[in-house]
Amino acid sequence: MTPPPPRYPVFLSHPNIFASKFNSPIDLFPLQHQCVCVLVCEEEVFLKLNCYDFVIKMANNHNYKNGGVKTKSIASSSYSSGIKSKPPVTSRRNSTGSTVSGRVRVAVRLRPRNSEELSSDVDFADCVELQPELKRLKLRRNNWDSDTFEFDEVLTEFASQKRVYEVVAKPVVESVLDGYNGTVMAYGQTGTGKTYTLGKLGDEDTSARGIMVRAVEDIFAETDSISVSYIQLYMETIQDLLDPANDNLCIAEDPKSGDITLPGASLIEVRDQQSFVELLRLGEAHRFATNTKLNTESSRSHAILMVHVKKSVSVSGENVSSKSHTNRTMKPPVVRKGKLIVVDLAGSERIDKSGSEGHTLEEAKSINLSLSALGKCINALAENSSHVPVRDSKLTRLLRDSFGGTARTSLVITIGPSPRHRGETSSTIMFGQRAMKVENMLKIKEEFDYKSLARKLDLQVESLIAQHERQQKAYQDEIERISLEAKKQISQAEKSFADTLEKERLKYQRDCMESIKKLEEQLAANKFKEESLHNRPNEELIEAKKLLHNETLLRKAAEDKVKNLQNQVVQWKRSEVAGNAEILKLRKMLEDEVNQREKREEEISELQNQLLQLSFDADETRKQLESGDHSVDMSGDMGSLISPVRQPQMKYSGEQEKGSVAKLFEQVGLQKILSLLEAEDPDVRIHALKVIANLAAEATNQEKIVEAGGLTSLLALLTSSEDENIHRVAAGAIANLAMNETNQELIMSQGGVSLLAMTAQNADDPQTLRMVAGAIANLCGNDKLQLMLRAQGGIKALLSMVRCRHPDVLAQVARGIANFAKCESRASTQGIKNGKSLLIEDGALVWIVKNANNEASPIRRHIELALCHLAQHEGNARDMITGGALWELVRISRDCSSEDIRILARRTLSSSPSFQVELKRLRLNAG
Repeated sequence: MTPPPPRYPVFLSHPNIFASKFNSPIDLFPLQHQCVCVLVCEEEVFLKLNCYDFVIKMANNHNYKNGGVKTKSIASSSYSSGIKSKPPVTSRRNSTGSTVSGRVRVAVRLRPRNSEELSSDVDFADCVELQPELKRLKLRRNNWDSDTFEFDEVLTEFASQKRVYEVVAKPVVESVLDGYNGTVMAYGQTGTGKTYTLGKLGDEDTSARGIMVRAVEDIFAETDSISVSYIQLYMETIQDLLDPANDNLCIAEDPKSGDITLPGASLIEVRDQQSFVELLRLGEAHRFATNTKLNTESSRSHAILMVHVKKSVSVSGENVSSKSHTNRTMKPPVVRKGKLIVVDLAGSERIDKSGSEGHTLEEAKSINLSLSALGKCINALAENSSHVPVRDSKLTRLLRDSFGGTARTSLVITIGPSPRHRGETSSTIMFGQRAMKVENMLKIKEEFDYKSLARKLDLQVESLIAQHERQQKAYQDEIERISLEAKKQISQAEKSFADTLEKERLKYQRDCMESIKKLEEQLAANKFKEESLHNRPNEELIEAKKLLHNETLLRKAAEDKVKNLQNQVVQWKRSEVAGNAEILKLRKMLEDEVNQREKREEEISELQNQLLQLSFDADETRKQLESGDHSVDMSGDMGSLISPVRQPQMKYSGEQEKGSVAKLFEQVGLQKILSLLEAEDPDVRIHALKVIANLAAEATNQEKIVEAGGLTSLLALLTSSEDENIHRVAAGAIANLAMNETNQELIMSQGGVSLLAMTAQNADDPQTLRMVAGAIANLCGNDKLQLMLRAQGGIKALLSMVRCRHPDVLAQVARGIANFAKCESRASTQGIKNGKSLLIEDGALVWIVKNANNEASPIRRHIELALCHLAQHEGNARDMITGGALWELVRISRDCSSEDIRILARRTLSSSPSFQVELKRLRLNAG
């Protein structure tokens, strides 16, 4: 849910922006869908409404980082400021996420006065007054009455080319990179800066580069190459600026997609920024331009730059639990195609002012006719007319997709400040107001790259075949090596067994023969002894028998050893049998490897069949797409490739405008939003802070924010955070709260002025200083807090911020000084204060006198009021006389454009005795 119009400048960023400057009825292409409105913050070009949606979701789901269960929150609203010609804002996203609707976004840019206007209009005020912080433009009817208009962005004459690009074209370029078509167009009177805004090359000063150069620079940051066409529409003839020989191009419509194409136009591929700049320089050399009274180099044709972008999208969310590697690689890559069209329209002009005659007159007629046809188309679309006259002009046919089509369009209208051209300025503003009512249905362009997938599968198949062959060869080599090693080991074992067996057999044979020989010798000796000693006692015979028995036992033991050796021989033979079994086992392993090879060959064949089937399916899908059949089921794996739209959209309802804040508190709760100020994520913190700042702009919300501790949190952020973006937004929120007198006392009591002064001392960004100066300026308007404000360094902080020299910052400083001087004047009138002004004591008089005649009207008006209020206190008279303020008071009493200030200055001079004496001495008359 969104709050009322924020204090921060907002530009309606993405889809198509076209505007017209004609007072006649304005039409454009058929409106078939509703639209989406997305607001972008000035500083970071951030989606404003998405910011609120993001903060609401974070507040409803603030425990998501700690594993909490997410809850669903739906918020939608819209707002209206009550200003004239502000169309309602709506937003919608369809259920598929592939198409969204979006309103044409319009920004207005004011050209500074040129030398001719400075000399001829010196006695006349500008007919245009800008209020960029409120996105408003005032067009004066006369000195007493004016009309007020609101746009998506109001760019002052001080706006840089970079600032214009970021708020007008950068959101469109980002959408083109996401796969959408986008259009950026400039419209306005001749000589108001359209070509400077779009096509400035910036050869000498890079800061002066236009939207074309900056857009392509951002595109090259995301892609390696683009294709460019550059044409001009001259007197209803389409000519190729890159190839002047193609001077009569035809418009064709693609029968498949319905897109408008130029078959004969040059389409050049560009790979770097320098080549693109050279193409632009070549095209500008061929463009028709002439010298008129309104512009020395007036474009006499409509220039159209077409940039074709093709970007591959990385697939996310693939199924990592697939059954095979093949299933995970069967999804084709997604390619997004976007087209950026930059249109530099020829300036509308009146013949009596431009002085056109002859051929130049015919050119002006052709330009006005094509712009009139464009205006009629825009008016028809804005009023939801059943008929849109697209074919009345080639310009409207070329831009059919940009209005009521599928492109995201952004328009910048350029105006001048001179009151002599008030009619043309009014017509341009009305063109922009009507264009803001045109809505487009944006559609992303994606397609599957089946050729890339087929090449990838071919490489995978070849890789698998080569890997299989390498493995098969490795298996065969390993089997041969194992077989050779087994044979060698068996041969060595057999030889070792035979040698050992032979040695053992010979050893035991020798031992046996020696034992037998010894026994025979003993037996012979015993027989000899028996024969010679048969008469000896029986004891000797018994001893001999024992010896014989022992020898018999030894012989038996020898025989047992022989048997053991024979058993060992048997074991060696068994080991030989086991070796043979090992050989058989190795042979069986070889057979298994052969079988595995056959299985892998079957798998390769199956992969080839799947590749053929995939190619057939791709051809069938391509035929269906070419025949216009959009009923292909994308809910499976292919559907998961289509990524959602990058930036979520919100819905708005005009019936809930008055209850937006109440519903925000009701659905989210202020405490939840405040709790996000302490989040670790800097994006969450800055988004929540912006919501608080915009809520603080409503008086009904200020008391709730203070009661919930919001003021304390904002002041704490000024000291706890080092992010200047947070300082800027927090200061803006404090400035909004400081509009309430009760809140002013709370800010002072909590040392808010000291914190703001410290922030101003450390800040360099003009927007941050503007917010801080605005907050202090609001506090300066409280009579009760002046002494405390000065004690906390408020006046010195204001004076220190003039170092920035930015007009917006100086305007806030001047406003704060005027408020402070007014309170002092009131206190002096009531007799409460005596003595010199605190402003003069702190040295503010020098800056006041120096800027009393500042060119910026807001600064000058506040300084003039401050001088008048300071002069009402007689104690300041002497310092003002010596400081040169008396001369400025005399000038104000005579030449001030505001009658109230002029009367106040005269009354002040006439009521001061010191001033009267000095005027008599100088022989001056205050009136």
